[in-house]
Amino acid sequence: MSIQSNLENIKSTLPKNVTLVAVSKTKPVSDLMQAYEAGQRIFGENKIQEMTEKWEQMPKDIQWHMIGHVQTNKVKFMAPFVSLIHGVDSLKLLQEINKQAQKNNRVIDCLLQMHIAEEETKFGLDEKELNDFLDFVQNNKEELQNIRVVGLMGMATFTDNQEQIKKEFTHLKTIFDMLNQLPTSNIQLLTLSMGMSGDYKVAIDCGSNMIRVGSSIFGGR
Repeated sequence: MSIQSNLENIKSTLPKNVTLVAVSKTKPVSDLMQAYEAGQRIFGENKIQEMTEKWEQMPKDIQWHMIGHVQTNKVKFMAPFVSLIHGVDSLKLLQEINKQAQKNNRVIDCLLQMHIAEEETKFGLDEKELNDFLDFVQNNKEELQNIRVVGLMGMATFTDNQEQIKKEFTHLKTIFDMLNQLPTSNIQLLTLSMGMSGDYKVAIDCGSNMIRVGSSIFGGR
């Protein structure tokens, strides 16, 4: 199957409200251009250097999403162009994104990464940390004018157990809905990013409106 037909197959099954991020990490620009020519405009990378090199070579109407773990000292390289940062899991990182966005006269959208999986290795906030995080953002609006917290992101446990995956995604959707119902909150969470090639259908059933799909589009790595 070609990249174009893979993309068309996936898009034909997606509800209208679901955004597809084509995960293009480690893939050459020629592959990305095939997806671009098939109409894909949102690409996700997990290494800032690789993403920056691709941004320099590719059309400028592409939205670049940083989907990997972000090191604070690398933020400055993507601040001129990144559209959405999926994995914000510390205040230090959020403040650095704000600082670098300000230098580039931009506002950068961010998702807060929640830890929902049973594996210890996954990054992310727990619920108490999330509440503290959002309080900090609310209370420091004047200083944080160059970032926008627009949603949450989470990764399920890497397992074949569909019930467990479903439970973890449902848990994140519950947190997302609860935050959006808080009367005091003026942070509007619009994006719930969960689901990858192996589990995006379950994620959509559980309420995801942004999925990150790589191997199902570009083939295995």
